[in-house]
Amino acid sequence: MAANTANGQRAGSPAPARPEDIRNVVLVGPSGSGKSTIFEHLIAARVPGHRAKEQTKGSDTRSVGLEAATLEVDGTTVTLLDSPGYADFVGEVRAGLRAADAALFVVSAADGVDAATALLWHECAAVGMPRALVVTKLETGRASFEDTVADCRRVFGSVQPLYLPVLEGERITGTLALLSRRVYDLSTGTLVLRAATGDQLAEIDAARPDLVETIITESEDDTLLDRYLDGEDVSVDQVREDLLAAIATGSFFPAIPLSALTGAGVTELLEIVSDAFPDPRRHPLPMVTTVDGDPVEPLVGDPDGPLVAEVVRTSTDPYVGRISLVRVFNGTLHADDLVHVSGHLSTFAGKTVEGHPDHDSQERVGPLSLPGSDGTHTAIRSAVAGQVVEVAKLAHAETGDTLSAKDSPVVVEPWLLPEPLLPVAIHPVAKADEDKLASALARLVAEDVTMRLDHDAETHQTVLWTMGQAHVDLLLGRLAERYQVAVEAEPLRVRLRETFVAPAKAVGRHVKQSGGHGQFAVCHVEIEPLERGACFEFVDKVVGGSVPRQFIPSVEKGIRAQMAKGTLAGYPMVDIRVTLTDGKAHSVDSSDMAFQTAGALALKEATSSATVTLLEPVDTVDVTVADEFVGAAMSDLSTRRGRVVGTDPAEEGRTVIHAEVPALELTRYAIDLRSVSHGTGRFHREVLRYDPLPQHLAQQVVTG
Repeated sequence: MAANTANGQRAGSPAPARPEDIRNVVLVGPSGSGKSTIFEHLIAARVPGHRAKEQTKGSDTRSVGLEAATLEVDGTTVTLLDSPGYADFVGEVRAGLRAADAALFVVSAADGVDAATALLWHECAAVGMPRALVVTKLETGRASFEDTVADCRRVFGSVQPLYLPVLEGERITGTLALLSRRVYDLSTGTLVLRAATGDQLAEIDAARPDLVETIITESEDDTLLDRYLDGEDVSVDQVREDLLAAIATGSFFPAIPLSALTGAGVTELLEIVSDAFPDPRRHPLPMVTTVDGDPVEPLVGDPDGPLVAEVVRTSTDPYVGRISLVRVFNGTLHADDLVHVSGHLSTFAGKTVEGHPDHDSQERVGPLSLPGSDGTHTAIRSAVAGQVVEVAKLAHAETGDTLSAKDSPVVVEPWLLPEPLLPVAIHPVAKADEDKLASALARLVAEDVTMRLDHDAETHQTVLWTMGQAHVDLLLGRLAERYQVAVEAEPLRVRLRETFVAPAKAVGRHVKQSGGHGQFAVCHVEIEPLERGACFEFVDKVVGGSVPRQFIPSVEKGIRAQMAKGTLAGYPMVDIRVTLTDGKAHSVDSSDMAFQTAGALALKEATSSATVTLLEPVDTVDVTVADEFVGAAMSDLSTRRGRVVGTDPAEEGRTVIHAEVPALELTRYAIDLRSVSHGTGRFHREVLRYDPLPQHLAQQVVTG
């Protein structure tokens, strides 16, 4: 391996890659499944000197970011992408799926298939992404490879084992290849391939027929299927050809046992990745439009075509600075190219939302490199269609932005992301850090497409909308460690409203005399409630000129100003009619400001616990859960003062619950729904209306 430079850059530049020799594979699975350890073993198998981090029974580490490494496997350039397994970091998983053309689903035999993994599997199925299953944790008590594969077959469909584990005591020391009838033997610590004999051969022959029949059936090779059903012995080469075709088209899913303790199964997995997974040209590419939204010709992954690439992740290196992980979909990206950078608003759950601004600019591409292990980077001169590369020092391009030819700019369709629905209000510990906090938050928003920033002008709070508590902890940690800004969370203030619920009369009197020019204004008002959504109505019924005509607008202006500030608990007042009936003025001391003050005082004078109440926002909430959790989700909504208004069937095995729920009860719902639905639930919310806040809760707000 070439020597590393001080910045982790490997000397030298490999020959340009060809799309047909590229494989981009993402590892997905729940936290604790051993996914990251598999990632380490795969690297160690192809990178001299790299040692996989040791894993002991029961150990569990939680990665929070997408990791990438490029390997050479028998002339094929493989980019492995290790995605986080924790639900809060789904944005990193989506980035991995965006960059990859195939997926390795890691399932723990000790835990089985969790609901979140099943949902992700069906998302991959919807776009035809080839998949394989890696079964881990077979060394744990009562774990069974056969039972786990059967469970996967029930949930995922056409799953068959391609290899069987060889167990010696509590350790997996190799695998049995069902097609070739060979043994991958690691019992001595060094891999030895040999022919199966005795009991191992009998075990292979017992499992092999189901595998062969499934492969031939899923490959839709009718001629071979007829020959097989007629009892004719088909050759391994024929079955192997159909196997590769079925895997590449996403119709058959091989299962491979793998030991994170011994590394058994690693070589077999790399063979599947390099031989069976498709090259980037065979995977559906995203749609693109012009920057004006007009459709363009579909991408075909042509290295000689116009450049279309996308920034799938942005990170910061202490030596290099900003590093952008870029997937090239079409054309060739060269270092020092001048490219067009097109940004778009983030898309959460199919809706475009504010938070990540549009932008269009041109930028010079920095140094290119292949992502490597242990923070190393192999410098390259160019990246062709299909490659996933790191680009240093892109100053303007953010996560989700499109890089395209400067003379024919386009925009790649945005990712569809779940909404960040857990809000947390923050403020800097030190007042002097307010400016630093603003710039740091701008950087976090640019890097993290699952975070939304809201500067609430009404509640005067800075609110981060996040995916969950672990996401919150990560963001606050980055503010402190990377940007040296210490922040504290504070109670989230919901946008309440005040309104009159009973008619009232009041006199606003502002009379001051302190030598010289005085202040004099008196106004009599009648206040009555209006229907919801009517806002404000001002009526002038003054007769006889008791309030001069030029000061009547001043009374209205003062009332409006006081309504904006509230009279009971400091929240804006809505839905009232104020009638000015009478008043008094002074020929010298009356003024515009005096009558503004009198109008405000009249509104405050009319306020009491009997006349004014608080209103709370009520949201319409659509909750999607697996059918088995519908009852639990409905019960949970009822404890939140929610009202279920109906249900609808969603995708297979799921139901959408339509409900109306007070916003005060939804501040932690993102966390609670995950618990109620075992990680399968999602929801969308929109403000519906304002309703009176129950008296006991209103009293708590008023007394504060």
